[in-house]
Amino acid sequence: MPAYLLILVAIVSRLLPHPDWLNFTAVGGALLYFGARRSWREMIAPLAALMATDYVLTVYTYHYDFRWDAYTPTWIWYIAAMVLGQILLHARTSWVRFAAAVILGPTSFFLLSNFAVWYVTKTSPAPMYPGTLAGLGACYVAGLPFYRNDLISTTIVAGLAFGVPALIRRMQHAELPAVSSR
Repeated sequence: MPAYLLILVAIVSRLLPHPDWLNFTAVGGALLYFGARRSWREMIAPLAALMATDYVLTVYTYHYDFRWDAYTPTWIWYIAAMVLGQILLHARTSWVRFAAAVILGPTSFFLLSNFAVWYVTKTSPAPMYPGTLAGLGACYVAGLPFYRNDLISTTIVAGLAFGVPALIRRMQHAELPAVSSR
């Protein structure tokens, strides 16, 4: 149940208005946690919910036409983030595995999404970035503030999701009375 609640928090974190500089969402951490704690077949539910959120934001918040092909890289990444959580954090969660997951998750999204933006817009009538290596570099540079915020938000959300239960277990273990052997 906590994994599903965290997906709900991720959706709400995207839908609630927030200042542009904040750009904090719980999506990365929630997907890593969901992948680590739920089965493969359950991964369709958060994927569908996040796809619906993308549609709502695009059409009703930003007032753009919705093009499913523009979201394909993002939807592939949603699946990849859950798979990353399943691979790195399902059987055994350690600090090294956790650090790898919270670095690989946002980094893979940064690389994939910025490449997709550059690739799609370079062929448009008014491209945001030229279809050159310099244009690709400019696209990645423009994405750096979002990458930083994604690293921070993924670390905080995943840290709380994995850390709080571990801390509670540790505290409960410490409170157990010692058994004497007489």
